[in-house]
Amino acid sequence: MSKQRRIVVIGGSAAGPKAAAKARRMDPMAEITIIQKSSDLSMASCGYPYYVGGCFEDRNQLLCTPTGVVRDPRFFLDAKGINAITDTEVTAINRTGKTVTTRHGVTGEIAEIPYDKLVIATGATPILPPVPGADLDGITTLQSMKDADYLRKVADEKRIAAAVVVGAGLIGVETCEALNLAGINITVVDMLPQVLMFLDWEMAKLVENHMKAAGAHIITGNPVVEFLGVDGKLTGVKLKNGTELPCELAVVATGVRPASRLAADAGLEIGATRGIVVNEYLQTSDPDIYAAGDCIETTNLLTRKKIHAPYGDLANLQGRVVGQNVILGNHEVFPGTYQTGICKVFNFSAGVTGLSERCAREAGFDTVSVIYAAPDKPGFMGGKLLVLKMVADAATGRLLGMQCVGPGDVSKRIASAAMALHGKLTIKELTVADLPYAPPFSPAIDNFIACAHVLEDKMTGQMKGISAAEVKAKVDAREPIYLLDTRDPDEYQAMRLGIGEVLIPLGALRTRLHELPENKNREIICYCKISLRGYEAARLLEGYGWTDVKVMEGGIMAWPFPREK
Repeated sequence: MSKQRRIVVIGGSAAGPKAAAKARRMDPMAEITIIQKSSDLSMASCGYPYYVGGCFEDRNQLLCTPTGVVRDPRFFLDAKGINAITDTEVTAINRTGKTVTTRHGVTGEIAEIPYDKLVIATGATPILPPVPGADLDGITTLQSMKDADYLRKVADEKRIAAAVVVGAGLIGVETCEALNLAGINITVVDMLPQVLMFLDWEMAKLVENHMKAAGAHIITGNPVVEFLGVDGKLTGVKLKNGTELPCELAVVATGVRPASRLAADAGLEIGATRGIVVNEYLQTSDPDIYAAGDCIETTNLLTRKKIHAPYGDLANLQGRVVGQNVILGNHEVFPGTYQTGICKVFNFSAGVTGLSERCAREAGFDTVSVIYAAPDKPGFMGGKLLVLKMVADAATGRLLGMQCVGPGDVSKRIASAAMALHGKLTIKELTVADLPYAPPFSPAIDNFIACAHVLEDKMTGQMKGISAAEVKAKVDAREPIYLLDTRDPDEYQAMRLGIGEVLIPLGALRTRLHELPENKNREIICYCKISLRGYEAARLLEGYGWTDVKVMEGGIMAWPFPREK
């Protein structure tokens, strides 16, 4: 009879339990142990902001299976035959003797647990700003169930009037909304020049404008230099420019770093990202030790560079791969990531897959991009606006990335783009993509495909696009441009830019061509609400001999700057 395999998993959040459960399915007889430092197991940590915001009441829902069973040690033992040890920290890995040393968090009891294969899934730790006052009462992160419980208590008690969220990344903007729902006056502060750095600036600005409209205060490009307090309690936050923001709560969401110290102490190779180095099988520099989740570094599939990608879905995918490989040998591969992500921001969603234009250029790509705006379904079905930005490699036409923001169905479009990246598709191929259509779900030509159409038009010269940021720069520089608003008068009265534009509705343009510049080489920039009519106008003017006609991409709905009305 073959020897019973001993699998030890360090970490009980996402990747660890997934690896253990998959290993159990691969080998019903293996001896599998999960060792978890905290008292909770298999937490849905991406759900913490929504628990804090009151989207649901029972905290156990963060720990439940899809059928509502809490994943506690009893569940793992009874349902899966896995020994889950909680409140216990692994303090050392003895690679020579193939054991791990543990210490119980309550009793202090020390134990040695042997393994044949070891899985490290220790996750990540919050990055805290190295500024005075960081130990004051009232400062927290949102990294653990304990943090979520604390912030939910704050939200329920409604005793705090003002809070500062330090960091405008995914967790920062989600925390902003959660605390705003509790009636707390929120200010989000970030040292970086914009919110959500995975977006290009003009897309991030649309999100920021929406957050401000929802009641949040946003301060970018101005880092925290000190937490202020009295008698050990937080009273405010001081910024680099000297501004002091009174508050009773500060949530630090400035990112995370891999929790790789245990691995490093055991002599495993650590990468430049501070993540554990693994191969395509998620095997560390020790062939009997695997690692998965937020503690490892992985590969960006477009740049081929090593990155730290702490995403909950990736942790689960990696856990599944490891669970198979510790049983079957190096059988399954995790190739890397396109870094697909999405977050809810009040009534907006913001999503990305692949590279932003900024990151693509930094990686050495010669890029071409376009911004496109349109409702996510027909108006008679209650369509909501989406603004998309598609980025491609100018040389090959291959899709490099896409961003999408707005109140419409962002997730569907980002998912389509993510699969296009996996398929290494070109913009030309995307123009004839076969996606599902019915009026309750999308326009006849889906936003994703329509965006590819516009980008192809730009790449082939059928449309000369110009971004809102470029238009604003020309206006500020007082360049002699002619701005043509092609909407109807009632639309103009309801909403307009007020930057010197001329209103000539598209339907009247043919009869009013004499009003346009006599110089046929004068730069004319056309637009409308979403620039569909702007494009029609541009083609018309080119037909009548004007040579420098551009379309402001995305129209007024993608304009990230203040408007006259």
